Amino acid sequence: MSTDLSTLMEGLVALVENWPSLIMMAVGGILIYLAIAKEYEPVLLLPIGIGCIIGNLPLSAMIDPVEEGMLFVIKRAMVDNELLPLLIFIGVGAMMDFRPLLAQPLFALMGAAGQFGIFGTLILALLVGFPLNQAASIGIIGAIDGPTSIYVSNQLAPELLGVISVVAYSYMSLVPIIQPPIMRLMTTRQERLTKMVYTPRSVSGLAVIVFPIIVTIAIGILVPKAAPLIASLMLGNLLKESGVVARLAQTAENEIINISTLFLALVVGSTMTAEAFLQWDTLKILILGLFAFGLDTAAGLLFGKLLYIVSGKKINPLIGAAGISAFPMAGRLAQRVAQEEDFSNFVLMHAMGANTSGQLGSAIAGGVLLTLVLPIIGL
Repeated sequence: MSTDLSTLMEGLVALVENWPSLIMMAVGGILIYLAIAKEYEPVLLLPIGIGCIIGNLPLSAMIDPVEEGMLFVIKRAMVDNELLPLLIFIGVGAMMDFRPLLAQPLFALMGAAGQFGIFGTLILALLVGFPLNQAASIGIIGAIDGPTSIYVSNQLAPELLGVISVVAYSYMSLVPIIQPPIMRLMTTRQERLTKMVYTPRSVSGLAVIVFPIIVTIAIGILVPKAAPLIASLMLGNLLKESGVVARLAQTAENEIINISTLFLALVVGSTMTAEAFLQWDTLKILILGLFAFGLDTAAGLLFGKLLYIVSGKKINPLIGAAGISAFPMAGRLAQRVAQEEDFSNFVLMHAMGANTSGQLGSAIAGGVLLTLVLPIIGL
């Protein structure tokens, strides 16, 4: 009994001595509340919130490197080597349909425009005092893609992995809240009312099978650092489009991505310690991440407005906002905002073309950052 009481007192003393951990546990509780009560990306925020509470418990064995707790082992074996982000990309690829993009290749340019925030934020982060490796890691938040952010930041600035992961996933979950005001502010009602007739050229079965193979080879040669992300994404897509491995495709789309997301979110949450988060740099990263998100959306919309003018007012600028990689949320959101003005307006297929290109663009941009920055910092 005395041993149990001593252990209890040891835990309470540790909690009192590390009272900032209580703040982070409250943050974890807020994430759980948002996941359950508001249904803001519950698949992500719920395990992140639980992981945050676990990571800030005093004397927690689950994150203890000495006792090799569960979350420590998962982080070392599946996050530090970027395995979980790549597994998630296989699942994402299995859910993607590149037919809208192949039918209308013009919208690939919107995926490129949607990455502008990454490089713009990198420059801004340098100006406010972050070193190059950290600035690049902060910039990748603009990909609005958790796995890509984790993959890049884990190689460039592992000390910021927890902060950047949580910020990236948080802004992913807030896409339906952050993007609409920007979309309404930067477009006129007449532009949002633009109807686009969906009469694309047909895409053959051979094209959708050859496309992931060609993209994998091309990116592997041109941007080798992006090859793991692109190859994983294209593998998942090829499993789906081949039509001969339905069980593997379904496993990638369901079990693999769900289990990987659960483990990754728990590990990310467990890194949200008071020591890492309760500092001024964290607030700066939050602001810079929001700036990156807004800049991505704005750049996509500006390019959409350019196409609106060049096409003779036949292209709805809203689909430019779908050029970020938050798949498929951004594409669906463009459709929703368009229907606010006219319920009969249907731009979803066009937006999904831009959205899939944004997914590709974010992975390529991450590879470009690694290619440019790693040699400079000597890694």
